[in-house]
Amino acid sequence: MKVLVTGANGQLGRELTLWKQGSGLEIVGMSREQLDITSLEQCRAAATATKPDVIIHCAAYTAVDLAESDPDGAYQVNAAGTRNIAIAAREAGAKLIYVSTDYVFDGKGSTPYQEYDATNPLTVYGKSKLAGEQLVQSLHDRWFIVRTSWVYGQHGANFVKTMLKLGAERDSLSVVNDQYGSPTYTKDLAAFLLELAGTEAYGIYHASNSGICTWYEFAQAIFEEAGLQVQVNPCTTEEFPRPAPRPGYSVMDHGAIRVNGLNDLPEWRDALKAFMNEPK
Repeated sequence: MKVLVTGANGQLGRELTLWKQGSGLEIVGMSREQLDITSLEQCRAAATATKPDVIIHCAAYTAVDLAESDPDGAYQVNAAGTRNIAIAAREAGAKLIYVSTDYVFDGKGSTPYQEYDATNPLTVYGKSKLAGEQLVQSLHDRWFIVRTSWVYGQHGANFVKTMLKLGAERDSLSVVNDQYGSPTYTKDLAAFLLELAGTEAYGIYHASNSGICTWYEFAQAIFEEAGLQVQVNPCTTEEFPRPAPRPGYSVMDHGAIRVNGLNDLPEWRDALKAFMNEPK
């Protein structure tokens, strides 16, 4: 199986690009410098040159707050760019996996969101990613949409790395305790995407590490696993106003993974331990 990964320098894209190959698996990663997804011609050329069986589309505009003042930029990448990848994938006869987000929901629920629950994004970022989902569904016939949340890993900036850095510098810090979700370790997500790529179980999937926590509880766990003595103080979202509203509840049910007999992702605390023990 030959896999083309877009956004190869991002957190997830880098994880996939560095994945152990062999056993019939070949992964080709293309960074923003190698492939500008906003160009249909470049997308077609990349698909023609690599002849992939599957394209895993990780490239995205992910600056959630900046998107509020730059909607055209967000839509150019997340909507138009995804359209281009979908067209190129279909013409090349490749399956398409589009990595989406919990931000397609409004975060006002109190039970885990199921794959076919009504979407209602509140941010430009969420709306642009949902537009990408809709374009994938309308332009391709062999697609997987995988929504994930709270992603972290060895490559790129993320919450875990930020906490470890701050924890080494401070004795205490405040972290929001009224936003609920599920952290997702890039290694676990990458393994799931590659498993999914080998199937024809097309559709929408929710994929995050299992279990629920708040950012405050996540931070506490990070410091415990790192052996850092840091006082973590719970605070509210209102105390940290941001340009883009954050979902209060973004826990996602993994019904499609269960129904299709695929391997669910490990529990979030176990994933955090694995991340901490991974050679840096």
